[in-house]
Amino acid sequence: MPAPIRLRELIRTIRTARTQAEEREMIQKECAAIRSSFREEDNTYRCRNVAKLLYMHMLGYPAHFGQLECLKLIASQKFTDKRIGYLGAMLLLDERQDVHLLMTNCIKNDLNHSTQYVQGLALCTLGCMGSSEMCRDLAGEVEKLLKTSNSYLRKKAALCAVHVIRKVPELMEMFLPATKNLLSEKNHGVLHTSVVLLTEMCERSPDMLSHFRKLVPQLVRILKNLIMSGYSPEHDVSGISDPFLQVRILRLLRILGKGDDDSSEAMNDILAQVATNTETSKNVGNAILYETVLTIMDIKSESGLRVLAINILGRFLLNNDKNIRYVALTSLLKTVQTDHNAVQRHRSTIVDCLKDLDVSIKRRAMELSFALVNGNNIRGMMKELLYFLDSCDPDFKADCASGIFLAAENYVRDDSVPNLIQLITNSVEMHAYTVQRLYKALLDDISQQPLVQVASWCIGEYGDLLVSGQCEEEEPIQVSEDEVLDVLEGLLVSNLSTPVTRGYSLTAIMKLSTRFSSLNRIKKVVSIYGSSIDVELQQRAVEYNALFKKYDHMRPALLERMPIMEKTATNGPSETVQTNGETDSTILDTKHLPSISQPASQANDLLDLLGGNDVVPIIQTTVPTKPASAGGELLDLLGDLSLTGQPAPPFLLDGLTSQPLFNDIAAVIPPMTAYNKNGLIIEFTFERSNPNPNIAVITIHATNSTEADMTEFVFQAAVPKTFQLQLLSPSSNVVPAFNQGSVTQVIRVLNPQKQQLRMRIKLTYTHKGSPVQDLAEVNNFPPQSWQ
Repeated sequence: MPAPIRLRELIRTIRTARTQAEEREMIQKECAAIRSSFREEDNTYRCRNVAKLLYMHMLGYPAHFGQLECLKLIASQKFTDKRIGYLGAMLLLDERQDVHLLMTNCIKNDLNHSTQYVQGLALCTLGCMGSSEMCRDLAGEVEKLLKTSNSYLRKKAALCAVHVIRKVPELMEMFLPATKNLLSEKNHGVLHTSVVLLTEMCERSPDMLSHFRKLVPQLVRILKNLIMSGYSPEHDVSGISDPFLQVRILRLLRILGKGDDDSSEAMNDILAQVATNTETSKNVGNAILYETVLTIMDIKSESGLRVLAINILGRFLLNNDKNIRYVALTSLLKTVQTDHNAVQRHRSTIVDCLKDLDVSIKRRAMELSFALVNGNNIRGMMKELLYFLDSCDPDFKADCASGIFLAAENYVRDDSVPNLIQLITNSVEMHAYTVQRLYKALLDDISQQPLVQVASWCIGEYGDLLVSGQCEEEEPIQVSEDEVLDVLEGLLVSNLSTPVTRGYSLTAIMKLSTRFSSLNRIKKVVSIYGSSIDVELQQRAVEYNALFKKYDHMRPALLERMPIMEKTATNGPSETVQTNGETDSTILDTKHLPSISQPASQANDLLDLLGGNDVVPIIQTTVPTKPASAGGELLDLLGDLSLTGQPAPPFLLDGLTSQPLFNDIAAVIPPMTAYNKNGLIIEFTFERSNPNPNIAVITIHATNSTEADMTEFVFQAAVPKTFQLQLLSPSSNVVPAFNQGSVTQVIRVLNPQKQQLRMRIKLTYTHKGSPVQDLAEVNNFPPQSWQ
């Protein structure tokens, strides 16, 4: 037979093909010639034919018929034959084919060969495609080569050991003695593969992880030598000494330091050095910095070091390379929950990434932006995200809109619902239009709970306007009473409804009993929820049932439309005031007192007064005058007073009573001086409330014996959580000089447990142009005031 063409000629011929069909024809012709040569057992050109077959395999054509020829080349004594044979075995064979087991003996012989390059071929092949059976049989030879002094063989043996451990983890301990001196090697190739081997062992065995933690100082020393060493042409990459080895060491340090205080402490300094000394103008430097950041965030690092890591990611966001920006956004998204404040500092840069042209970067930036939303920045963030929603691709709109809805539901202030209800109530001419629009909104979506609560309240109040079609601002809709009740009952059973929303819905249904004719259906719904597992809902249903049965003559008056509400002061976003329980109806009153404006920082000042978690503040409350109506009893029940300083929730009623809530009568309780300093005297006088003996009424009398008035006078107080208090408005905010008058203020105290009363007071005023602030504690209350 004529000599087959060389590999170089085959490549040149194939490249001249103009079409795919012409190329296939050339390949088929050459494969036929190679098959014929294999059948003739031509040992002379077997190596050349297998090489051509491997090239055709790389082009995507079948070459499985050359598997046995690869084994014959491996068994050859010629190095050139072995090289092509082992390469063919790595490309054409894998552990799923039994034929690969036939080469086990050849690999074992070559691992013990006298030539290091033949040994290297065997190690590479075993480390690439060795099955678990082969690894068990040959692990001993690999372990011997791992201890050799030959650096060329040691680095290949280390990588082969990694493959053996992955296939047969129980053989891991076999390589433990050989790892003792691996990190002492000067050759960077051996160091690199040794670190890879140690990493694999630590990841697979907790015992190995504990064992190798003692190597942390040695790894730190190697890394320090790398970053402090001068120029070395053998290892230099873009001005950085062996960045590949640095990255591998950083990954191993991350594994060793995770969850271990001592190891983390040992590597803090070197991580700071790497983070500050690595050049960022080249991509290799960015790779090292990224691994450094991951290591810092995974170990128990110092807080300053974590801030440094996040600042590095922030600089990555300004990089022109899209891949680096994407990596930075992904890393920040992982750390935002643990280091929220540090990530917040880069909020503007993250928001700018929403304008990036790359869709992957925009998606990561959008996800991170939503993760950064909190109560302090929601306005600014929502502005940016709404702009992004308006201009983004359709693929982003659904996720962006959902994120905005969730953020609004989580961070909208609790008083937004009653404030909107108050606004609707006061806009009398818009009632029909508002209830119609909100009813339509309920039909479209009930996932936005604050909106559902407002809609339920409006339907309960103005349901008669809805069914009568009295809307003039837009075309009225035709809706029946049953359809309205169907919507409200749907809210009661919906999984999306919160307990608060169900309370609004049940109250709305109850109100409609005086506006709709479907009385029997409403009675049935109310009676059903009298046995609800939700205690709040059950209580309301029981009370509403009582209205139907015992107080039906009062029901029309009690359920009549709410009058126009006067707006009361609410706390700002940062002025959270907590109480120790729900408002008790027995400490509400409708006594009309003059209103004195309080400083805007009153709630914050009150928080300063609290010395611990066991106190509850007394809230300044202004009670507006209510118009007289047939439902006077209802107004007494609801009131406008709120222990939280917020408008009272617009639920209908929480209880019924046929007697006044307060009937203050004089009691023989001696007065006391609570404060006497700098000419300001605060005196307490006491009364007991009848019919509720648990309520004490304290009146403060503030007098001023100096020669100048005390202006902007504010009295504040706090008591233990076992009490409930209400601080009404003062008679004035000016305490006259020379005792020519006094400022009075009423405190109502509910003390159900009859405990001794303790109170902390805070006084602020302006005297002779200078602001004065003082704190005091009052513990000497007369026993008659609390027994």
